[in-house]
Parts: sequence; structure tokens; C-alpha cells
Amino acid sequence: MDITPGLGCHIAGYFEDRIAEHIHDPLYVKALAISDGETTIGLMTIDLVYITSELVEEAKAMIAARTGVPAHCVMISSTHTHTGPAVRAVLGTPAEPGYGETLPQKIADAFVMAYNQRCPAELAHASGSCPEEVHNRRWHMKDGTVRMNPGYCNPDAIKPAGPTDPELGVMIFREKDSRKPIAVYANYPLHYVGNNKHCWISADYFGEYATALQRIAGESFMVIMANGCQGNINNCDFTRPPRKQTDPYHNQRRVANVIAAETWKQWSLLREDDFVDQLTVAATLKMLPFQRRRASAEDLAKAEKIVAANDHSNAMEWIYANELVKLEKDVPPSWDVPLHALRVGDLGIVGLHGEVFVEIGLAIKEQSPYKRNLVVGMANGSSGYIATDQALSEGSYETRLCRHVCAPPGTGPAWIAAAVSALNELKPRT
Repeated sequence: MDITPGLGCHIAGYFEDRIAEHIHDPLYVKALAISDGETTIGLMTIDLVYITSELVEEAKAMIAARTGVPAHCVMISSTHTHTGPAVRAVLGTPAEPGYGETLPQKIADAFVMAYNQRCPAELAHASGSCPEEVHNRRWHMKDGTVRMNPGYCNPDAIKPAGPTDPELGVMIFREKDSRKPIAVYANYPLHYVGNNKHCWISADYFGEYATALQRIAGESFMVIMANGCQGNINNCDFTRPPRKQTDPYHNQRRVANVIAAETWKQWSLLREDDFVDQLTVAATLKMLPFQRRRASAEDLAKAEKIVAANDHSNAMEWIYANELVKLEKDVPPSWDVPLHALRVGDLGIVGLHGEVFVEIGLAIKEQSPYKRNLVVGMANGSSGYIATDQALSEGSYETRLCRHVCAPPGTGPAWIAAAVSALNELKPRT
């Protein structure tokens, strides 16, 4: 379903309000309905920087009413494009009036169409590796600090402050008799790929990936790229000079081509007996307690003074002060967040609620009872950045307290344990 906004909408993802001047490529909500004859699960993505939990819940209620598929069986994740409309006000960008209200119906419609088009299918899954396009954006500096995006070839940057996850996980669905491709669902932990057309609507490399893979395969089919644990990951290799761009969208296409080519390679290496037509699916959704970090009285008073003075001479500090005030004024001190676990045959899938640091995804994969796992971020809404305890002690952008950076220490270990436990619950008993 097309969810492309009109021109003039507010674009989310940066520290300033951007107004859409052009549409480079459309935004979509995409859906897969997968049934084993008894249970049906849904895997969906939406081309937005994030979607709110309230809109997700409304869409899932519509899906349940129209198909009978319960809410806990449908996972809806955002791709995290930074050139889509603002569903919620954040970081100096107001919400686009009326846009969010249109989404639940379109999400539900997309799933209903997928559900109604179910056909006998075969599935295979595989893993590839694309280490060249994922880099930890947090760096240890000579002055002892940790800095996000230190700049290319910066002599003061010592080494990355964390690992990466180069794994590209893919599920390939094809028609049972004709072997015609039905869909590919991929998972890769890459924040987004920037371009210099900041006021043009685009699905980013997530959309380019779909175009590239269909071009390589010479077929038309559904292609979904679900983002992973990308909170501290981008595609900027700061050890080398920046790439030269032949046009504003060169880098998006280039990254999409690399990942699509790896997908096609792994797809082509599959054997006929890797495809199965009999498997079971299952899902569970756990609600985990989340008690956000609180500002100190001193920090809050300082922020209130900056906001009251309405001094925008230091725009970044004013935005953070405003965010801190709104955090304490508008956001409750605690709530529950969803953690999703699904199984498709012998493949484990986890959905995490935010921009999760890569270390958390790696730990879930390592401890999972399944040999292959897809760990999807920005799932069923977002609680913002979910940093490791180590990163919280080091500081920098992803840890500075505001409405989208409020996860407390201990969140990572708690979510890892909950995810592994949920995956174990879904594993068939032998």
C-alpha cells in the first residue's frame, strides 16, 4: 500500500524541520502473511523513521477484526528512512497534521490483501555477509571521549567503540508448483543511507534494495528489507576519505546493489532440498517493564531556563533543553514495551522496540536456540535509542537524555534475556 505523503509535509529524522519539496520515490507499507494451516503470522514493514505504538495497536486491532489473526501474531516494523513524514513531533520537527491517522487503515489493508492472496508455497532461508556497508559510528577519541561520527580520516579518532554485525538474513518464498518467486524478507542492521536531497521524500536504500533485487532476479515479487539492531551503526567508513557521489542518490543505489547482489548470491547457492513446503509458525509478544531515566533537578532547571529564554543562538542546545522539558512534562515515568518473538520453521525472529545497539542483537543471535535468527529493530513502535550500559557510561549523542534517548542501564541485558526466553518458548519440544 502506498503511504507517500503530499508535498509540503514535515519530514522527520534530522534536528530541524524540513518541508517536502519533491517525491523521489514512493513510500510503502508492505505485508507478508505466512500460514501453516492452523496459525498465521504477519511480517510487515513501513517506510517511516518510526511509527507510534498507538498506531500499531490500532492497525493490529483492525487486522484481527478483519482476518481473525491475533495482534501478537503480527509484527510491524519501521525501515527508519530519514526522508519520510513525521508521525510524531520530535527534535524540532512537528508532526504532520492528519498523516498518522491515515496509517492504521492502510496497514490493515496491506495485510488483508496479503492474507487473501495466500497460496501453496515453499520457503528457504540463508545468510550472507556484507561487512563493507556496516560501520560502528561511535569512536574512541584521543581526549578520552567517545564521539558519534568523528569525521573522515580524523587524526584524533583512535578506534571504533563497538562491533558491527555484517550478517544479511533472508527468507525466500516461492510458489510450490511453478517455483515463481513470491517474496523475499531480508534483515540487515544499517541505520539508513543518506543523500543530499534532504527535502525530497524517499524510502532510502530500503526501497532501492527492492528495485535492485527484482532487477537482478528478472522477476516482479514482494521485497521487504527489515532493519536490524542499528542504533550505533551506519555505512560511513571513517578510516578512509568519503566516497565521491555521481548524483544525490548514488550512495543509496550503491549500497542497495551490494546487498541485493549478496542476497542473489545466497539465493543462487541454495539447493532444491533447502526449500520446504511443510513447516510450523508461531509467535509470542511479551510486555516488558520500562522505567525511563529521569533528569536531575539541576539539569531540568537549567533546561527550563533555556526554553523560557527562547534563545535559539545555540540551536542544538535549545532543542535538547526543549526535549528534556517535554520528557519530564509529557512522558510517564514508566510503561510497558513489546518484545516480539516469532518462529518460521527452524528460523527464529525477534522484534525489538527501538533503535537498538548492535551488541544487543549479536548477543541474542549468539544465545538463541535457533541456528539462524533475524533480529528486527523499530518493531511495533519505538522507545528510542536502546544503548548498552557501556555506552551509557561513555556518553555521546545516542545516550544524551531526551524523549528518544531515555532507556536506563540494564535495558540491554533484560531484553536479551527476555528475547532468548521467548525464542525458547517457541521452539518445538523433542
